[in-house]
Amino acid sequence: MTALTELTLTAMRAGLAAREFSARELTTAHLEAAEAARALNAFITLTPDHALAAAEAADAALARGAAGPLAGIPIGHKDLFATAGIRTTAASRMLADFVPTYESTVTARLLAAGAVPIGKLNLDEFAMGSSNESSAFGPVVSPWRAGNCDEALVPGGSSGGSAAAVAARLVAAATGTDTGGSIRQPAAFCGVVGIKPTYGRCSRFGIVAFASSLDQAGVLARTVADAAVVLEAMAGFDPRDSTSLPEPVPPWSARLSADLTGRRVGIPVEYRADGMDEAVERLWAEGARWLQDAGAQVVDVSLPHTAQALPAYYVIAPAEASSNLARYDGVRYGLRVVPEGGGLMEMYEATRAAGFGPEVRRRILIGTYVLSAGYYDAYYAKAQRVRTLIARDFAEAFRVCDLLLAPTAPTGAFPLGAKSADPIAMYLNDVFTVPASLAGLPAISVPAGLDARGLPLGLQLIGRPLDEQGVLDAALAIETRAGFCASPARWWGDDSGPS
Repeated sequence: MTALTELTLTAMRAGLAAREFSARELTTAHLEAAEAARALNAFITLTPDHALAAAEAADAALARGAAGPLAGIPIGHKDLFATAGIRTTAASRMLADFVPTYESTVTARLLAAGAVPIGKLNLDEFAMGSSNESSAFGPVVSPWRAGNCDEALVPGGSSGGSAAAVAARLVAAATGTDTGGSIRQPAAFCGVVGIKPTYGRCSRFGIVAFASSLDQAGVLARTVADAAVVLEAMAGFDPRDSTSLPEPVPPWSARLSADLTGRRVGIPVEYRADGMDEAVERLWAEGARWLQDAGAQVVDVSLPHTAQALPAYYVIAPAEASSNLARYDGVRYGLRVVPEGGGLMEMYEATRAAGFGPEVRRRILIGTYVLSAGYYDAYYAKAQRVRTLIARDFAEAFRVCDLLLAPTAPTGAFPLGAKSADPIAMYLNDVFTVPASLAGLPAISVPAGLDARGLPLGLQLIGRPLDEQGVLDAALAIETRAGFCASPARWWGDDSGPS
């Protein structure tokens, strides 16, 4: 029999329904896999007691015929989602011992659907990064290796722990958050599916804030169908989130179709960037042919302000981060450092210096600068005007097409430490994902091929607001034709990795 951890989420649901195995057996298999994979450092906190209790409840619900849509399915949560009674760190020393008394809306909805939470997954500190190297708990290591090389690779970021855990078969699916590409880029690097829905589709209540006008919860999973099932369970209006959209959640998984007859797919000409891997360019062209084979018409479109998207993002996001992270001052909760003989101001300074890592400090400084008197209009206000122009570009493009096809990232995964000393080079990883985030559009990365080193590459599909169905359908068309079935060769073991 196929190992339980190798099954897709859809296959797990079918096996549980047929009583081929129990939720407890499925959960135990994933807990053992997670314990054996400590070399990846994908988890900050494992929660075996919570997981086994949830599995027992799922088995009872299945026996009664009253199971939820995710009953017994082992999942992981990015450690940015508040989980009642379970440590929630945001991968920062600032919150290293923070245990919330409340549950985020997203995780509460997944619990109500019967999902089994295996643990809290590692990320870039406060979700700020593109490689998952800025975590206070150490970097996540990709389960992939390039060819016969043993060099450790990044899993992408900030949802790198989520992507690595799904790719390594430690969980069936995982939650993530996407501010400028933090679900889609790690999904591409790790060879899994990652979807960011329309801004406001999933509640932000209980998610540690980075940039409030950009942050959006989403899903990482093995297949498009798996992602659709999980997204359905976690999406929906929440009155506790003022940005939550009062829209019904369609049955995306039941309506999935790879038939794109009558659809028009746009190829943004400005996305042909310098430095893009030739394998990415070839795969992009192949993706367009796959969509044509599925019945779509492919047309070129223009998004003229694409080049301004990344600079605008790295003004807006740090500005909002500067404001959001002002609450971590050592007074109300989290880390408190009081120098001997120091007063209130010294406590503020010492706490923030000790609690925040270099990347978070860099973004707070940038954000504070662009919001300061004399610079607000020159930087922040101008970036917001550019954001409006970028959203207008997408609206104009969608007059002539239904979806957009683009690469997810300009290259495949790179070695740990390769870009740590050059923040600009690191930020350029988001060049293809940031525009959709600024416009609040649904977007998905689907694994579609391998580069010359044998590492995964993803294709990205961007849709109109609230058209998650169109995005999922087109992703399914690519998934079906790409036939991507590669998985990382297991190199990790029980005795290696961080203590």
